[in-house]
Amino acid sequence: MTATKPRIILQLFAKAPRAGFVKTRLIPALGAAGAAALAKRMLENTLAECQRALVQVNDDYRLAVELWAAPDIAAPAWAAIQLPISIKPLSQPVGDLGARMATAAEQGLQRAEGIILLGSDCPAITAVSLQWAAKALLSHDSCMIPTFDGGYALLGLRCFSPHLFADIAWSTDTVASVTRQRIAECGMSLAEQAKVHDIDEAADLLHLPKGWL
Repeated sequence: MTATKPRIILQLFAKAPRAGFVKTRLIPALGAAGAAALAKRMLENTLAECQRALVQVNDDYRLAVELWAAPDIAAPAWAAIQLPISIKPLSQPVGDLGARMATAAEQGLQRAEGIILLGSDCPAITAVSLQWAAKALLSHDSCMIPTFDGGYALLGLRCFSPHLFADIAWSTDTVASVTRQRIAECGMSLAEQAKVHDIDEAADLLHLPKGWL
């Protein structure tokens, strides 16, 4: 019975929490070291939420977790991160964000019935969010949790099209709307939840959980 459950892979994209390498738009407010420290905390939180979603017993689907790392997970910059043994590390491919996510999604859908792409800069994404997305893919071709800045914190797919990732102006307020349009153009159904806040700029810091700074 277990073997018949759809397999869904959580594909977490993250940069190593190295000063000057991550969350550079937060450096004016927090300094390079402070921005890196916050990035580390957000990454560890997201890894923990992925782990919680993974270990929860579920009768509908099986979860796996991949960390798509930049730079390679063997780089010294990753030494401070304790990666659970259940989370498989992979190196991000070359290209812009769209090309990298497209590669991960295409490869993931060769190994599983569904994939869920997410980043590590949105504390609002919890194990409950991930479980919602996995369940949504049982009845929809795609799912999304958009962000208030016009992007998305999570995108789930059970079929692949490069059209979903090509020629998109990443890090702008049109990412989610264009992606919705592309999903419709591909004839795919979409499940969506309410917007959440991700943490990119100084103004976003007020949306951090209490005590994180």
